[in-house]
Amino acid sequence: MLISIAVIMFTGLFLGWICQKVRIPSLLGMIFGGIIIGPYVMDLIDSSVMDSSSELRKMALIIILIRAGLKLSADDLKKVGRPAILMCFLPALFEIIGMVLLAPKLLGMSNLDSLILGAVVGAVSPAVIVPRMIKLIDEEYGTKKGIPQMILAGASVDDVFVIVMFTTFTGLAKGEKISWVSFINIPLSVIIGILIGLLAGFVLTVGFTKIKMRDTVKVIVILCSSFVLVTAEDVFGKIIPFASLIGVMALGLEIKKKKTVLAKEMSQSFDRLWVFAEALLFVLLGASVNIESAKEIGISGVILVAAVLLFRMTGVLLCLVGTKFSLKERIFAILAYIPKATVQAAIGGLPLEMGLECGNTVLTVSVIAILLTAPLGAFAIDLTYKRLLNCDIES
Repeated sequence: MLISIAVIMFTGLFLGWICQKVRIPSLLGMIFGGIIIGPYVMDLIDSSVMDSSSELRKMALIIILIRAGLKLSADDLKKVGRPAILMCFLPALFEIIGMVLLAPKLLGMSNLDSLILGAVVGAVSPAVIVPRMIKLIDEEYGTKKGIPQMILAGASVDDVFVIVMFTTFTGLAKGEKISWVSFINIPLSVIIGILIGLLAGFVLTVGFTKIKMRDTVKVIVILCSSFVLVTAEDVFGKIIPFASLIGVMALGLEIKKKKTVLAKEMSQSFDRLWVFAEALLFVLLGASVNIESAKEIGISGVILVAAVLLFRMTGVLLCLVGTKFSLKERIFAILAYIPKATVQAAIGGLPLEMGLECGNTVLTVSVIAILLTAPLGAFAIDLTYKRLLNCDIES
């Protein structure tokens, strides 16, 4: 296992560095590095690491969301208002609708199978989007209008909506009756997740005030508290629905609200920790991609993924109707909502494991969506944000 971790880190850091040198997003090198050393090509990663891959990727995602919370401002989110709420579900809903309209024609799928596929492909990737929005917040691009804050929050909640849809549709495919409770659980889980996260953040802030400890210890305490939150969802999620990853971000948000100086210190520590977590996340993500399965559907899958992206873009535009955003800022929001990776890697193979007829097709299109949109979206954000957004330092 230790050798595998070393191979993952060396591969991710080296190929990421190469990509940066040629002005390409580093995650592109990390993903393709993962594909090369993964079980479907060179098979250099120990099976024990691959078996723990989803948990390791979740750990990296937790670090991302803690960073996001420590840099977010509740006041900035309030300024954005309605668009931030709509971005949490409307683009994904439009993409699911697009999948139902197009998948039966392009891939010969039934409407229910198309809904399942839409629920998998419809999620954006916080792993790609959140670090980039944090960078924009640090550099103060578009922050006065709350653009990176809106995209960051929307991308984080979007996954909750899509996963509930996926659970509902796969339940129907297995013959279960549809439960309207599952739809009620979407806003309920988000609200409870936020409340639990805020409470945890408040308790930690009080503890850090009363008990003197090194910054390194504080980082460990915050990280372990977040692990407990995520694990609690797995254990108690069916009894009390709550979105733990949203809670993790709310935890950081509460620390920043109560102790700005502490949040800044913690943020710098987590920025350094992200160097390790980023390579781990994207190399393992690449290692989970089965290139052979992508070849089975080929061009039809590429056309489908590209076409439903147009539906997603329409959804983003509708979210921004009536706002004061300029045309350039709206274009940026559309581009920022392109990347897919995390959710597709996590649940793309589940329909196949469930024995559903659409399983192999869902897995294959998920792979195509990752390979097509993760690099494209990351590249689009990195290339355009200085051109499309105002730098608020200069204004």
